[in-house]
Amino acid sequence: MTLAAGNGTALWYITRASGVVSLVLLTAGLVLGVLGTVRWKNDRWPRFAVVSIHRNVTLFAIAFVAIHVLTAIADGYAPVGFKDAVIPFVSRYRPLWLGFGAVAFDLLLALVVTSLLRARIGYRAWRAVHWLAYASWPFALVHGLGSGSDSRFGWFVIVAI
Repeated sequence: MTLAAGNGTALWYITRASGVVSLVLLTAGLVLGVLGTVRWKNDRWPRFAVVSIHRNVTLFAIAFVAIHVLTAIADGYAPVGFKDAVIPFVSRYRPLWLGFGAVAFDLLLALVVTSLLRARIGYRAWRAVHWLAYASWPFALVHGLGSGSDSRFGWFVIVAI
């Protein structure tokens, strides 16, 4: 399944693209979450719209993170397994940088699980865990800058930050 236009496989390109898209969507979700928290609104963007857009952007981000992780595992380019994706700093391939990605993934996983259980665990517990979003973003950013094959390009640094 090699692409004619490059040296990598289609999975490698999907992994790279989904990682970049994930980071952009996580950034947008974080900004929208902050705007919703500080109750930012104006005539064009009522608070419920900001919260709704935050939720949808974040759901797309989670989907792209899942694609990123699954294609990285499925692709033979780097020896990355499920264990490497969820247990930080144990990978034989770029352990530091993949470790940062695993931490970000674990924090996002905690957010997803508690969001699904929000009615059962209560708002206060959900809210306390939801603060992990602020911690997950810098881990994801460092992961992308350190392990991303596109991080040497100026466009990636601009998009990432």
